[in-house]
Amino acid sequence: MSTTQSERLRGLLEPLVTSQGLDLEEIEVDSVGRKRVLRVVVDSDTGADLDQIADVSRVLSAKLDETDAMGEGEYTLEVGTPGAERLLTEHRHYVRATERLVKFQLAEGGELVARILKVDDEGVDTEVPGVKGRKATARRLAFDDIVRARVQVEFSRKDNKKEEEA
Repeated sequence: MSTTQSERLRGLLEPLVTSQGLDLEEIEVDSVGRKRVLRVVVDSDTGADLDQIADVSRVLSAKLDETDAMGEGEYTLEVGTPGAERLLTEHRHYVRATERLVKFQLAEGGELVARILKVDDEGVDTEVPGVKGRKATARRLAFDDIVRARVQVEFSRKDNKKEEEA
C-alpha cells in the first residue's frame, strides 16, 4: 500500500475508530490476484470485545462505501485486534503489556525475555525470570536501549495472586 493511500485511509478512518472509544493501531491493504483486503487493527487499554469490533466494522464500512478511498473494485474489510504476540511500537503498547512476558531485542546486542512490571516515560521496569531455581531479578530498560519488543504467549503461567490467596 502506498504511503499516500495509507495516510489517506488513516486520516479517514482514525476519527471514526476513536469515536468508538478505540485506538487505530494498523491499516494494511493486501492484494491477492484481483481480490483486495483492507485489514484494520484496533485496540484500547481494556481491549476490544466482539460487539465493539462489529460496531467499528459497520461504521468503517459505511464511510468507505460513501467515499472513493479504496478506489474502484471490490474489497473485503477485516477489523480485528492485535495478535497474541503483538509487536510493541508505541508507549501505550508497553502500558497494555504490563504483567506480560516480552522478548526484547537490545541495542547493545542480544535478547532479553522479561516480564514488564511498570512503564513510565523513559522506559520499563522488568522482572527477568530465574533459571534453574534462581530467583527472578529486576532490570530497568530505557526505551532507547530497546530495538524491538514482542509479547510472548504463555501457556502455563502461574498466577502469583491466586497462589498467595490459597
